[in-house]
Amino acid sequence: MNNTLGILAVILASALWGTTGTAASFAPSLSPLLIGSLAMGIGGILQCILAISKIIKERYLLIKHLCLLIVGAIAVMIYPLAFYSAMRLSGVTIGTVVSIGSAPIFSAIIEYADGDFRLTRQWLIGATFGILGIILLSFSENNSAIVQNNHIILGILLGLIAGFTYALYSWSARQLMLKGISTKSAMGATFGCGGILLIPVMVFTGFGLFESLTNIIVCAYMALIPMFMGYLCYGFGLSKISTSTATTITLLEPVIAAVLAILVVDEMLPLIGCIGILFILICLILITIDINK
Repeated sequence: MNNTLGILAVILASALWGTTGTAASFAPSLSPLLIGSLAMGIGGILQCILAISKIIKERYLLIKHLCLLIVGAIAVMIYPLAFYSAMRLSGVTIGTVVSIGSAPIFSAIIEYADGDFRLTRQWLIGATFGILGIILLSFSENNSAIVQNNHIILGILLGLIAGFTYALYSWSARQLMLKGISTKSAMGATFGCGGILLIPVMVFTGFGLFESLTNIIVCAYMALIPMFMGYLCYGFGLSKISTSTATTITLLEPVIAAVLAILVVDEMLPLIGCIGILFILICLILITIDINK
């Protein structure tokens, strides 16, 4: 029952996160660094405020495992900057699929290095489909109006950085929970510290935020709904299921993002890109079945 609730919570988080790329496309005048730092920074600080009593109560445990907290906070800081830049450079569909599609593989590698994951043939087959899917997307032509200078390869590289940092902060938060720290404290402290680290980015890239009501609405929506509410759901899910399972389930996010990008942003994805998304979905199914055996 706990596993089921955890899985449902991560599915809900993925659905909320899947709207971020489309939402960001409505504020093309804003720097992706500003959008990312505001969304994750404010969302993270709100999580910290919500959990402040728990954090104070468990402060000695957090200090004891300060290295994990620092790793998670730095990863939280880097992730949105890489993720939103990847979407701006390669388009919502490719940027999201590469970032989220690579996260389960990075997550499994991190857990394997930590001795907390067992490689199986089915997992390797699933991971292969995921990698092939990302490669096919890399070679697909993107006709989105918001792609800047068609820097798809650079966008994909940034997407891989986003995928790695996403897996890293998920792992570190999960490790804090396994050390006896509550979900609220682990997520609040990790994202709160990451949010504080993002404040200088907000300050230096903040020009243009108040130029239009649309810009303000987009940033407010992304900070409160996908980031704040989404990560509350994700934190609950992480307390019930493993990091690799959680990051694998979030492969649903790029599917939602791709559908919204095609329907709302008018992005065009050719057949090779569609096959890439199909391969990533196969990866999701194979890895999820393997993990839950």
